[in-house]
Amino acid sequence: MKIIHCADVHLGSQMKKFPKDKAEERARELRDSFSRLIEYARREGINSILLAGDVFDSDRPFKKDKEFFYSAVRRNADINFYYLRGNHDGKESYTETIDNLKTFGEEWTGYNLGENVCLYGLEMTSGNCESMYSSLKPEANNLNIVVLHGAVGESVGLYSISIPKLKNKNIDYLALGHYHSHYIKPLDGRGQFAYSGCLEGRGFDETGEKGFIVYDTDAKEARFVPFACRTVEEIDCDVSDASDGYGAAMKIRANLNVNPKNLLRVNLVGELGYIDENLAADVEKYLSGVCSYVSVKDRTSLKSDYSGFVDSRSLKGEFVRLALEENMDENDRQIILDLGLKALSGQADR
Repeated sequence: MKIIHCADVHLGSQMKKFPKDKAEERARELRDSFSRLIEYARREGINSILLAGDVFDSDRPFKKDKEFFYSAVRRNADINFYYLRGNHDGKESYTETIDNLKTFGEEWTGYNLGENVCLYGLEMTSGNCESMYSSLKPEANNLNIVVLHGAVGESVGLYSISIPKLKNKNIDYLALGHYHSHYIKPLDGRGQFAYSGCLEGRGFDETGEKGFIVYDTDAKEARFVPFACRTVEEIDCDVSDASDGYGAAMKIRANLNVNPKNLLRVNLVGELGYIDENLAADVEKYLSGVCSYVSVKDRTSLKSDYSGFVDSRSLKGEFVRLALEENMDENDRQIILDLGLKALSGQADR
């Protein structure tokens, strides 16, 4: 038997880190990826999909997103969807009773998937986040899958999950949601635990491959499946030797190796001998078309030689002289000079 482990779909996400038109396109692509996931399940003969929290982006989902999700479940009656709410899902997420939509509550809920495969899930609350470990008692002779939504390694907090407390409890696969990057690690001598990550990157804090995990109960193996229609990428480019935005963009183009369908963030780094408050905007303009969407951030700093300001009869000159006279660590002086000159040039928020 094979089971899909998916989490953090975040239907209805506003995608505020993108321009409005790109945000709307990404929202459509997110729904499309969920539809394609179901098609993948049908194609591979998989009839169980675990949704480990945050199907929706809000505890009050938009009507169109709820209708989309429940319609998708209803139209695929031969696939069982096991939906455990996360910290973004609220009471209004469970609004329909559908035979193939299986849900969970504040106590451990168990489902028999067949072939001695058992699934256990619990929605964490302030009232059960401590007692849930002692109340989980899977039978040793079954293949046991446990689904939770929370943060591994966090010492405190409502959604904190303790891996040590889940060891040696006859768990073969612990399916987790909450972290938006995927990984698979050993749980103990018997089982493993995994985050599937999110289905699509929704901003430049969600870079890298996104998708879901397929767990094979016969082989007891988990395999990540890259599935996003676009990948969010971020690169740093040293533009120290560029004289202007056009030169910086041409240097980036010459060394760029990204898929044109992806979303790209370029961080301009290095030291410049001049201040150009339009540098990021110019580079972004010249890179237009190399990817589905390009965002450029200016992370450059001014070169350390401030001699040109020392004798200047200006506010910048007075600032440099005062900073150079202060008794302080040289690294701190460098940071203060960089930030101060940028602020005086109207670039404090670059």
